[in-house]
Amino acid sequence: MENMIEIANLVYEYTGEGKESIKAVDEVSLKVKKGEFVVIIGHNGSGKSTLAKHINALLLPSGGKVYVMGMDTSEESYTWQIRQTAGMVFQNPDNQIVATIVEEDVAFGPENLGIEPKEIKIRVEESLRVVDMLEFKKKGPHLLSGGQKQRVAIAGVIAMKPACIIFDEPTAMLDPSGRKEVIETIKRLNKEEGITIVHITHFMDEAVEADRVLVMEEGKIALEGTPREVFGQVSTLKKYGLDVPQVTELAFQLNEAGLTIPKDILTVDEMVRYLCQL
Repeated sequence: MENMIEIANLVYEYTGEGKESIKAVDEVSLKVKKGEFVVIIGHNGSGKSTLAKHINALLLPSGGKVYVMGMDTSEESYTWQIRQTAGMVFQNPDNQIVATIVEEDVAFGPENLGIEPKEIKIRVEESLRVVDMLEFKKKGPHLLSGGQKQRVAIAGVIAMKPACIIFDEPTAMLDPSGRKEVIETIKRLNKEEGITIVHITHFMDEAVEADRVLVMEEGKIALEGTPREVFGQVSTLKKYGLDVPQVTELAFQLNEAGLTIPKDILTVDEMVRYLCQL
């Protein structure tokens, strides 16, 4: 399977308050295949958002290389094409919504790409359908809930037909209901639309259905594997100051109390099944 993203020995440095250079990303190498669903977790300051912004060429490497569909992000001639290929959704949907009507907001991106009006109309309808917001197309974004606004922001990115979408903590400002709406949308984009997903989050439960989970610590990838492989290492994650999904935490505590069940349980259904077998 072809790689959507290739990151080779990426370093990103910025100047701290004392004028010394600080490495936010330190020699990170990563490949993301087309159609893959990758979740990156880590506490604040671990470098995960800085890494994400390199994929969209919002930041350029201090060292190393980042390629999106073979395009070098440090080559200025590729910047526009890279941002069409890899769309980005941020924490606060209000920062991405620019119009007073939902359908006009979703049309904004394709209009800037110079797409024909007839094609824009098709894209707007399709994008709103994908995020289950078609019935709200004539509404003002200010009348929507946080989760609905974020889905409109996602529709605006989808309308530009990216092959990859980077989500930089898109549920951080949402209530549980809004979080659920957005996560269901992200999973649907990956499974049904075949869009490559890179999802940055600090909610462990959001990583359970990913193909791969990366844990960042001090600008480096500290752990990598399937959700089961990563979240099964409860003690290591706690050492990095991270939680695990609630069900996995329960499995860990039950084992500590002397009950023999797998430590890498990820879902409520799995937990119920194992407890019923005891």
